[in-house]
Amino acid sequence: MSANGKSKSSEIRKGLSHPIVDSDGHWREFEPIAMDYIKKFGGAQLADKWGKKVRMFGEGEYAKMTRQDKADRRHGQPPWWSMPVKNTIDVATSLIPKMLHDRLPEMGMDFTVLYPSNVQLFAPYLSDDELRQVGSHALNEYAADVWAEHADRCAPVGMIPMNTPEEAVAELEHCKKIGIKAVALGSLIRRPIKALEGKGVSRRYSCYLDVLGIDSPYDYDPVWAKCVELGYPVSFHTASEAYGLRNSVSNFVFNHIGHFGEAGNAVAKAMFLGGVTRRFPKLKVAFLEGGVAWGCSVFSDLIGHWEKRNKDIIQDFNPEHVDFAKIGDYLKQYGGDRYASRYDEFKSHWGTAQIFTPENLDDFAAAKIEKKRDIYDLYVPHYYFGCEADDATTAYAFASKSNPFHAKLNAILASDISHFDVLDMSEILEEAWEMVEEKGMSEEDFKAFTFSNAVDLWTGTNPDFFKGTAVEKDVNQYLAQRATPKLHAA
Repeated sequence: MSANGKSKSSEIRKGLSHPIVDSDGHWREFEPIAMDYIKKFGGAQLADKWGKKVRMFGEGEYAKMTRQDKADRRHGQPPWWSMPVKNTIDVATSLIPKMLHDRLPEMGMDFTVLYPSNVQLFAPYLSDDELRQVGSHALNEYAADVWAEHADRCAPVGMIPMNTPEEAVAELEHCKKIGIKAVALGSLIRRPIKALEGKGVSRRYSCYLDVLGIDSPYDYDPVWAKCVELGYPVSFHTASEAYGLRNSVSNFVFNHIGHFGEAGNAVAKAMFLGGVTRRFPKLKVAFLEGGVAWGCSVFSDLIGHWEKRNKDIIQDFNPEHVDFAKIGDYLKQYGGDRYASRYDEFKSHWGTAQIFTPENLDDFAAAKIEKKRDIYDLYVPHYYFGCEADDATTAYAFASKSNPFHAKLNAILASDISHFDVLDMSEILEEAWEMVEEKGMSEEDFKAFTFSNAVDLWTGTNPDFFKGTAVEKDVNQYLAQRATPKLHAA
């Protein structure tokens, strides 16, 4: 931090014609004050229970394990040393709301949507119903209170538990009541595999991850409907470390690379194929911190799979259409006796291997996909992808020559300030601007990345999201221009 608060980022910002909106900054909860809210809303007994079951900064069960324990339990290596502590000013900035608010111009940013880092971020994922529900309620109150006087530049998110639709709706309504303007919903909810219950299998391995949109034991349509009703875009900031192929017991980097994107990948596919974006045309959904490369891939793959496996073409693979007589002739003609003599055996095996038929032959039925363009309409306008300032793959979002339908996906700036990814908060815009200076991104696409896509996301269900903020005037001008039909010469 310079003595006068100036930086290269602030100088770059002066040269731009638009504000910079950060859709995924972070703050670090100040635990002593956070615990005051746990006590206030849950009482001393719950606070004590919280202290025993919820640990911060590596003080939990994993830290006590031996190397053999980790291997025996196959417990993935979690993060550690997650803050660049030599940068004392940034550490303090992450903890003190007024300091973060006042330093935004130095970072080159005009407004930030802030996600928590510790207790509030993980509260919605606790297995204990009381801790999860009361903790989320109390810590959302904490976030609303400490950021209230900084609303001109900062909007803290409320964390929404999603174990059941009912608890999600209740906390959404609570967040609206206390003035929270943005929310993050839990996803990849652990559900027990009933066949393994009572078998002595660890909960970690006797569960599956509920992706909400398909195959869930609950109908989450009331949650999506409530988000639209209350003016909340849906955002997900879900981790997928320590599961599947990201479960090294010794290497955090191995577990960390790609895990946010993989979590987003699963939920995005589920919501699309489950018809959520079809049933809720006003819904906007943001997947934070995982970049956009996976989003481009899913978009392209959905189209490719529909072309190969839509409800009509799937009949080309129906085993009933196998012409065994002709295959028998070819076996004789080209395979000789070695193949022809095994014809009956082959036919019998083929029939046994191909008897499975699912209840629904159309995997795209819930989304009601009738043509390729439907995939664009139900994917591109609904989904937003948080990309960090130094993410070189952000350019994929704007690669209209490569993306199907010449699409530009909705990449949004996700600074990740307050985490280890950001060694110096004052360099956020400086790093992002390198995509223009060094990698050929157009200034038009840069504006979409750092401003207009974020405005479309946050005002999509709440036109007043930026009312009373430092960027209100610019947002209103942009929305007015967007709403004005372009006139073309005859």
